[in-house]
Amino acid sequence: MDVILHLGAHRTGSTSFQDALRRNADSLKGAGIGFWGPRRTRSGLFAGTLPQPGSDPVRAARRARGRVQLHLNKTAASGVRTLLISDENMIGSVRANMRAHGLYPDIGQRMARYAQLFDGRVTRIVLSLRAQDLWWSSAIAYGIGRGAPVPDYQALNLISQSRRNWRDVISDLACAVPDADLRILPFERFAGRANAILAAGVGCDVALPTQGDWLNRAPDAAALRALVSERGGPTHTITGHGRWTPFTPEQSTQLRAAYADDLAWLAAGADGLATLTQDPGRTRAGQTLPFAPQPKGHRHDRPKGRLAHSG
Repeated sequence: MDVILHLGAHRTGSTSFQDALRRNADSLKGAGIGFWGPRRTRSGLFAGTLPQPGSDPVRAARRARGRVQLHLNKTAASGVRTLLISDENMIGSVRANMRAHGLYPDIGQRMARYAQLFDGRVTRIVLSLRAQDLWWSSAIAYGIGRGAPVPDYQALNLISQSRRNWRDVISDLACAVPDADLRILPFERFAGRANAILAAGVGCDVALPTQGDWLNRAPDAAALRALVSERGGPTHTITGHGRWTPFTPEQSTQLRAAYADDLAWLAAGADGLATLTQDPGRTRAGQTLPFAPQPKGHRHDRPKGRLAHSG
């Protein structure tokens, strides 16, 4: 049984994708595809994978690996040929990104530990990217909706000037799980299209019904002003209508330029670490420029190098 990890990222429609898979689990199972989503992975299945204060990390990790192996074997015995596991929290959290003013600073260490759970069964990893200005805007708005404070100019400036971009996230991920085929899906092309994500990431042609509501949407500017006002916080920086953009035009330009560099690196082969996946069923250009298929990015193209360790 092959194991494919869909790791989000956050704010790229992962919750809606998981909902579509959960609602159509029977159809997927008929095609030999199993699905584990957050309802399963966050109910204790991965407990002990990451070190916790006051616990023996070696013993906890051993127990987690045994637990996951037991569930994997049971799933394989049920006739599943490909298991799709989707949980964006495996790579980190939006809150941690905000603290670090950068994208997924500890993804390498986290995924090296998670990879040990599957004992070499992970054959592919699927990761969605989104333009940094829109990703951070969505993440900040969603965080405020859940009680986080409105970031000040200094915090926003640190984010816009961060040297850590998607290229670094992908490089750390490829280093942590070097034997997996790493496929990158641009949010601008795959947002809200569960069938396209399934086909591009898993190679499955099971037709999922039209997706329902867009889940976990970030609140718009008007909703944010109302939420912050109710908490007695300042609302003068939350201006405009519709999608709220907290960054200045100059900051947004810096973030857009970083995304353009990331996509150019991916289109050039990503140093053999990952494959920029295009949707063959789409004929119109999205918000990012289309790229020709690249011959690089497969496992046999990858240069040998230093691997990430979990310790």
